[in-house]
Amino acid sequence: MIKYLQYLTGITLMLLFSNVSYAQALISIKVVDAASEQPIHQVFISMGATNYLTDEYGNATLKTNAESIEVTAIAIGYKTISTTLVKNKLNIVSMTKDVANLKEVTLLSTVNSSTFSTLNKIDLNLNPVKSSQELLRLAPGLFVAQHAGGGKAEQIFLRGFDVDHGTDVSVNVDGMPVNMVSHAHGQGYADAHFIIAETVNNVDFGAGPYYANYGNFTTAGYINMSTFQNIDKSRIQIEVGRFNTFRTLLMLDLLKKDKGKQSAYIAADFNYSDGPTQSKQVFRRFNLFGKYNLAITDHTQLTASASAFASDWYASGQIPQRAVKEGIITRFGSIDPTEGGNTERYNANVVLRHQFNSQLKLQSQLFYSRYLFNLYSNFTFFANDPINGDGIQQTEARDLFGFTTNLSQQKNMGTWQYKATYATGIRYDATQNSRLNTQVQRTFLADIKLGNITEANLYAFAQQQFSNKKWAFDVALRADYFNAAYNDKLSSAQLPSRDASILSPKLNIQYTANKQLQLYVKSGRGFHSNDSRVVVANNGREILPAALGTDVGVILKPTSKLFLNIAAWYLHLEQEFVYVGDAGIVEPSGATSRKGIDLAVRYQFSNKLFANLNINYTKAIAIGEAKGENFIPLAPDLTSIGGLYYKSLTGFNGGISYRYIKDRAANEDNSIVAEGYFVVDAVLNYTKKKYEVGFSIENMLNTEWNEAQFATESRLRNEPAIVNELHFTPGNPFFARVKFALFF
Repeated sequence: MIKYLQYLTGITLMLLFSNVSYAQALISIKVVDAASEQPIHQVFISMGATNYLTDEYGNATLKTNAESIEVTAIAIGYKTISTTLVKNKLNIVSMTKDVANLKEVTLLSTVNSSTFSTLNKIDLNLNPVKSSQELLRLAPGLFVAQHAGGGKAEQIFLRGFDVDHGTDVSVNVDGMPVNMVSHAHGQGYADAHFIIAETVNNVDFGAGPYYANYGNFTTAGYINMSTFQNIDKSRIQIEVGRFNTFRTLLMLDLLKKDKGKQSAYIAADFNYSDGPTQSKQVFRRFNLFGKYNLAITDHTQLTASASAFASDWYASGQIPQRAVKEGIITRFGSIDPTEGGNTERYNANVVLRHQFNSQLKLQSQLFYSRYLFNLYSNFTFFANDPINGDGIQQTEARDLFGFTTNLSQQKNMGTWQYKATYATGIRYDATQNSRLNTQVQRTFLADIKLGNITEANLYAFAQQQFSNKKWAFDVALRADYFNAAYNDKLSSAQLPSRDASILSPKLNIQYTANKQLQLYVKSGRGFHSNDSRVVVANNGREILPAALGTDVGVILKPTSKLFLNIAAWYLHLEQEFVYVGDAGIVEPSGATSRKGIDLAVRYQFSNKLFANLNINYTKAIAIGEAKGENFIPLAPDLTSIGGLYYKSLTGFNGGISYRYIKDRAANEDNSIVAEGYFVVDAVLNYTKKKYEVGFSIENMLNTEWNEAQFATESRLRNEPAIVNELHFTPGNPFFARVKFALFF
């Protein structure tokens, strides 16, 4: 690890002081939104037979010996423009918003391209979302389930994984991690409810462990949400819906002039709902977010953001099938209506970017989170304590610190584009009073676990990317070091801290045959860390179970109106996690194997009518188990989402969409089956320059479906024996809401 960091530091210093031999043959361009001056990512710049993409800050560097050149700029959701660029200045190009068009999706080999990000940009443009839950579902093949009254982090399903609340999917916002290591409820717990959906500009997604800049939990994939740098108008919005549901949103543009130099905005929303259950959820959530940008110089940019989030709720919990069949309760009834909890998170995030020249850039980021968590659950009812019941409480208070710095250099070498990225960083979690205790009616009974956890993750990676008109190569090596410690407050004897490190190589190759056909192969090693309490107790073993994966895919664009992405993939995970309902924790199990096929289709019938379709098939098995007993509980094998959308910048727009998940095993031998479902949603908006009126329906067909499901052993009051069967939380019935938004 130390030798690797020394090697990395040496290369970084060489880059910093190297001369850029191509500087005299370059033209710099920055592409921004005409209204907000927001930089536009992944703008396709066509310069004759040579093509470029803008980076995340809207910048691109073009190689030419001419004093001026004609280029065409194409971006999803913007009008295509042609313009003239000149040398020896930064050319600012402004683009005007328009309806997304599949013609704007261009196949090319470049170090900055991202297929899934392109698809998500189209989907977000066509169907703006209204919650963090819907933001997560923008990732192709990703399903979520809420099973605690709306306040708990969603259960995630992706590529044959029951990810629980984030164990195998890395979730991030503006480069800041959402996942919590060694969380009181489960490893990788990713509560994204502090994100206000309307502040999100883009959702980037990558399947598999192939990305050097994403480390812990990136086995099934990653999701990174980016908020707007600034906004072009202010907004007040009110939503009212069934089940006494209410939401209000305020977004204020604080600095309307000269946004290229300085900009700021704030956003706040409040949610309330009683939910469809017989016991009112009394769900309340408040979010506050602010962002400030300052161009310190022409080459140095500062971005600072802060957010506050608080919620509390009651939940009806997971109910056993037999209680409904025997008429003890209805589908929307409850055995223990005192479940629920409250949680808070406060974030501060600062990013400093400096451009030494058109090719050499340095970015540093510092973030801090204060996190409070309190959850009441009862999975087994009266199985362990026939008198008081089996209610548990999980709590923690956490301070999360992080710093990362990233140096990148991009060059044009003949017909090849080259980009080198070197980064290093640290994440440190200090959790106080991580607690598991028994409780009844939210009254404390006795501690089961209580202690303080500290966990440090030091990481670095080096990435080399090369591309020409046909080929793109991405080679990277990532190094991670972990140190975990647990101070058990219920024991006088303490175990020492444990540490481990892991190297994760990555190799991705892309070949663009022509404008209609692109092939790619992705391969890499990733990992998820284990809970510090498990690591310390296991004498430091099984700290960083690795995942090895490969994707082989093809992207087709046979016409300007049709886009297809087909991928076959394989993933081997050294260690799986099994959810232990009666203890409310996760524990490590054996190795697993997954393979599957993903299909993504986008079709444009006309300038305003679009369709999308995603189908994902997976075969997941536990390695080393007898055939017939090697099912991975709740691992989805067939899922699909799709929809039809009509989009116009003004006037009527809307769409209808579905999501489908097939029946799947709820336990290892498939003797208990988690029921699949098919749910249809619809939305219709009428948009004008100054206002918007909207109407949305969830579960339009009023389908009876189970949102979250588990095979759990439980006992009802006065039952003679424990019963192992399916427990579930019911999905929402027909749910309608209206909204009114005023823009100014």
